[in-house]
Order: sequence, then C-alpha cells, then structure tokens
Amino acid sequence: MFNVEDIRKDFPILSRKVNGKPLVYFDNAATSQTPKLVIDVIVDYYSNYNANIHRGVHTLSQEATDLYEQSRKKIQTHFNAKFLHEIIFTSGTTHSINLVANGFTSLLKKGDEIIVSALEHHSNIVPWQMLCERTGATLKVIPMNLEGELEIEAYNNLLSKNTKLVFVNHVSNALGTVNPIEHIIDEAHKVGAAVLIDGAQSCPHIKPDVQALDADFYVTSAHKVCGPTGVGMLYGKESWLKKLPPYQGGGEMIAEVTFEKTTYADLPHKFEAGTPNICGGIAFGAALDYMNAIGFDAIAAYENELLEYGTAQLLAIEGLKIYGTSKHKTSVISFNLEGIHPYDVGTILDKLGIAVRTGHHCAQPIMDFYKIPGTIRASFSFYNTKAEIDALVEGVKKAKMMLS
Repeated sequence: MFNVEDIRKDFPILSRKVNGKPLVYFDNAATSQTPKLVIDVIVDYYSNYNANIHRGVHTLSQEATDLYEQSRKKIQTHFNAKFLHEIIFTSGTTHSINLVANGFTSLLKKGDEIIVSALEHHSNIVPWQMLCERTGATLKVIPMNLEGELEIEAYNNLLSKNTKLVFVNHVSNALGTVNPIEHIIDEAHKVGAAVLIDGAQSCPHIKPDVQALDADFYVTSAHKVCGPTGVGMLYGKESWLKKLPPYQGGGEMIAEVTFEKTTYADLPHKFEAGTPNICGGIAFGAALDYMNAIGFDAIAAYENELLEYGTAQLLAIEGLKIYGTSKHKTSVISFNLEGIHPYDVGTILDKLGIAVRTGHHCAQPIMDFYKIPGTIRASFSFYNTKAEIDALVEGVKKAKMMLS
C-alpha cells in the first residue's frame, strides 16, 4: 500500500528546517530528492570498491565494472530497450541531446528540415539551432495554444519529405503538459524522419516503453528520478547509433589506435569516451529500483491527487493565474499573482521554508508566448503531501498581502 509518511522517512533531507521552518520542497521538476537507499549505494561505492572500470584485472575494478554494467541492464529493463548496447551512459539529458545533434552533422544538408516544439527546454532548442548553423538545415517550430498544448494539426502540416528530425519533450518542464508523443512519432516516421524524445520531465511520473513508442532516441537524467546529478542516459535504436559517428575521442571508445588510423569500439562504448561517472551510473540503477519498488502506477495516481488538490486550492486565491491548463499534465503548477513579480513571491516563500522555482525555467519561448517574465513553479513528487500544499497556499496568500 502507498503510504506517503513511510516514504518520507526514506528521504533524510525532508526532515531538515530552512529558515527555522520545516522544509517544503516543491522544486522537483528541477531535481528530485535522494532516498537514503541511494545515498548508501554512493557511500558504499567510495568506501569499498572505488576503481576504474572495464580496464583492470584486479578485484576492485572487476567489482565496479560488474555493478556498473548491472545498472545498464536495469536501465534497459526499465525502458524496455531491445538491446543492452542501445543504452548509452551520459552526463545527463543535455549531454545526450548534444551527442545526437553532433552525430547528425554529417547526415544533414541545406534544404533539410528539423522540427522542434514551442514547449521545449533550452537544451532541446539550442543544440538544434547550432546543428542548423553547421549544416544549412532549417528549424521549424510546432506552435502551442493558450492551454499550453501543441497544435497537432499544425505539426502534421509541417511534416514533409524534407523533414529529417523531430524533437519534442514528453512532458513540458515549465507547464507540465504531457505531449501526444505516440502520434508525433508515428507521423514523423511516415515521412522517414527520426524522432528524439526528451524524457527528463516524464520519467519521474511515467514509465516509458521505448519499443512500444517506437522512439528513435529517448533521453533522461538520473537526478530527476531520485538519483545523483551528473549522470543520465541516451537510448538509441541500434540502427541509428551505428550510423552516428563518435561524439568524443579518448580512452574506452576505441578498438585500436595507431598514429596512422584509429578504429572505434562497438556499442555502447563507442559513445562512452573516458572515465565515466561510475558511482553515478551504479546509483542510477539503484534509484530506478527504489521507484519501481513503490510502483509507477501508484506514484502517478498519488501525484495526480496532489495536482488536483493543489490546483483547486491555488485557484481559490484571487488574482492568481495558472499557466498550462492541459487536460493531460503531470504534477506541475506554474502560476503568477497579478501585478507581482514571481521572484518576489519566491523570495518570501523561501523565508517560510518553501522551495519553489521562479523565472523562465529555461523555457523563454513559452514565457514570451504568454508575454510574462516568468512564473512561480510548484512541482510535486510522490513524497509531498497535501499538508505541504496547504503551507504553500498560505505562503502565497502571505506574499500577496505583503507585496500588494
């Protein structure tokens, strides 16, 4: 049975105070908190088998290698990738996206087209702009509506024989909108385009099946799913990963090196140059184990309760406007108080021990669409409570009274 009070005991940081108040952590879309089970895995690694992997015959190296590769297998199973070598360890979502963008430099030419959505994080805009500058390809944008949803008919009309790549997030980090990626992928494939799905915001709430989705690439970061920062994953279909050249040169990604010629290692090592974040990779697998033990269906159901409750309570505040009102969204509420800058509200909430995110959330085109400087974003996780939402609501009311 899902018991939030028992779950909260797994997270040491949730018992601390901030500015003399109990911490209310509603910045989960930026990074989730880490359970003691995962913290213990990190401590255990550095205490007992800290060694470089894949290269040593000594015991510590072999133990570390085994645990690292076991984690790769856990990630493969979680995302239902067909082959183990389709899982590439990276430093995070941004690294994964740049790896793919770099790889397509030699595959695109002037006249080719790339499609991104208006709901993207900067990390899923800037690399494609840079790719267009390198290749002469054209960037096109799927527009959004006032509810924060993509205009799918417009997307369908953007697709053509010139479309080579489509990039869209599974869930908007700024608004919480869940995008219809099944349709987006199916339609792109009809014109022969590859599709990359940015799953950084979806993976804490949804368990994606990359084979069922038929995604060509899917990327995420461990720190969004109760794991450590500095490690993430690129899933790529074997056929695409074989076409792309290595992203970085160095140790581990080679088969043979001479001064005349270098040959490259097979997948996945072709894309994993240098010493990786070994401990982070191992802890990534442990974090997925932890969340799977709770169950993603239970997580989604509880977080939806929090979303509905928080939405109703906040909307009861006069002058409060929520941005992103799609029928299909995850536990993110992005809002403003009329006539008050979001930064000022966030500062007062922090004095009350309430952590929210304020600003453009690395999604400036969304803020420009709404003609606002930014929003206050409260993002919930399965370890949050309705009582914490009540504290947020009272804090927002206090901020309104102080700043009006």
